[in-house]
Amino acid sequence: LKLASVFVAATVLAACSSTQEETAPPVTTTQSSTIAPGSAEDFRVNVGDTVLFDTDQHSVRSDAQAILQKQAAWLKQYPQAKLMLEGHADERGTREYNLALGERRAASTKKYLAGLGIASSRISTISYGKEAPACFEANEECRVLNRRARFVSFTEVPTS
Repeated sequence: LKLASVFVAATVLAACSSTQEETAPPVTTTQSSTIAPGSAEDFRVNVGDTVLFDTDQHSVRSDAQAILQKQAAWLKQYPQAKLMLEGHADERGTREYNLALGERRAASTKKYLAGLGIASSRISTISYGKEAPACFEANEECRVLNRRARFVSFTEVPTS
């Protein structure tokens, strides 16, 4: 029994010492970013350039609102930036219906940003309807990606 107790105590001590090593704080490395502040890449990578919509809808979803709030903050930080906003739809429906739906999606996105204090003159819109899909499969996973509004071109902030 004493021998078993000694063995258990040694095992517990060994486990404690290895646990301390495992919980040591990780080493962090600082990597320099090559993304220029105020650039289209900065917007895309650090803010997000796409919001998604429900089927046959153009109202801004709650998950899109969080992205649009980040976009508005970025646009306030770079007041000289101007953007082109594309509206898109999935492949279902007629060409005309989807062009109109894409336009409504772009317009509601622009209106939401205007409500957050972004001048509407800074955002141009265009609709591609179902003509420029992000995904080409005829399934719901793809359709979700195609029901979107996306910022695609920028008048970038001049660097000094």
